[in-house]
Amino acid sequence: MYAIIETGGKQYRVAPGETIRVEKLPGNAGDTVVFDRVLAVSKDGQLTVGNPLVAGAKVTGKILKQDKYPKILVLKYKAKVNYRRRYGHRQPYTEVAIEQIEA
Repeated sequence: MYAIIETGGKQYRVAPGETIRVEKLPGNAGDTVVFDRVLAVSKDGQLTVGNPLVAGAKVTGKILKQDKYPKILVLKYKAKVNYRRRYGHRQPYTEVAIEQIEA
């Protein structure tokens, strides 16, 4: 059994017992989160696709941690004008353990 959910402007294929990293969600470690934007659900070999969402379907998960990805360095450079800029960015994320899918 699996589902396709949408959160943070991205789509994820999830199954019970999996751990996923999504865009930062409000809440602390140990809190329960419900994803109600379910685009498709596969159960017993039958695929149910929503138009655009599957009615009454939801995916529940548990927040494991709030963290940030490793820093990426961004360099800007223009030739012949002595222009150089360097800065870094760390994107926050939420790690979620998928507990169950209700269709």
